[in-house]
Amino acid sequence: MRGLQPKEGEDKWGYILDTWNSADKGWLFFMAVVAIISHVIRAERWKMLLAPTGNNVTLTNSFLSLMIGYLVNLVIPRGGEVSRCYNLYRLDKAPVEISFGTVVLERIVDVICLLVLLSLSFVFESVKILSFVETLPISFSPGGSKINIILILLLSLMIAGVATYFFIIRNERLKKFMKKILGGFKDGLMSVFKLPNKSLFITYSLIIWSLYFLMSYTVIMAFPETSALGFSAVLTLFAIGSIAMAAPLPGGTGSYHTLVPAGLVFLYQVPQSEAVAFTFVFHGWQTLIMIVGGALSVLATAIKLRRPSSAV
Repeated sequence: MRGLQPKEGEDKWGYILDTWNSADKGWLFFMAVVAIISHVIRAERWKMLLAPTGNNVTLTNSFLSLMIGYLVNLVIPRGGEVSRCYNLYRLDKAPVEISFGTVVLERIVDVICLLVLLSLSFVFESVKILSFVETLPISFSPGGSKINIILILLLSLMIAGVATYFFIIRNERLKKFMKKILGGFKDGLMSVFKLPNKSLFITYSLIIWSLYFLMSYTVIMAFPETSALGFSAVLTLFAIGSIAMAAPLPGGTGSYHTLVPAGLVFLYQVPQSEAVAFTFVFHGWQTLIMIVGGALSVLATAIKLRRPSSAV
């Protein structure tokens, strides 16, 4: 990278490769270790949430299911949330509706942590963030086509919801089935209130997001052009990246590659070519970790299911 700018017609993939070559691999591999530790703690937190519902799953099975969920999310947006619950059912017979309730609870906690993160980044970089938001191509015009599309989708969902409701109440067997599903979902969602050690759950959540921040910090330190940005810049870019990854896209692809380079360019004057290359390498490295971890988890799950007992 080191000051080299891709010229028109130049192989941009070659430029991204140059960016990878310029990175400090020690920082990148440290980031991979931190990522695995964060996944293990998240798996332990999920295991903790399931215990009050009467489902005592193992940490190993919770971790394998979590990693498979990450792998599926790279292909099907939010599909991993269901697949991890189904995989846990295969391994530990935890009902999908209950485990899915705990997953929704996890997402609520993640949103709260993200809001705290955004608040912190705003405290440190409020002027820059407000200026950056104004540059985003977001329109709230009442007459805009985006608003009309949203209204049509909401109306369609309401009609579909009403039709589904009347169909269910007219079918007694389906009604009982849905009652069971909703009851299990509620048990999973409310499991946090039955935890014997709520402070440990909060501690796990704080550690998980601290490790996520450390992952961003280590990668930013790995590149010469971003290593001097400082704590507040890392915090802000982490917040922008978290929002991008929350978008309903496979692995945040597209949103991440748009918002993070824009933040680097506008907020911290990193040359656009370097910002784009950095983002591709950063996101690609994260994705590679998920692919390898997910693939190994699929293999481990298959081996465990072939044994007479999958208990660990």
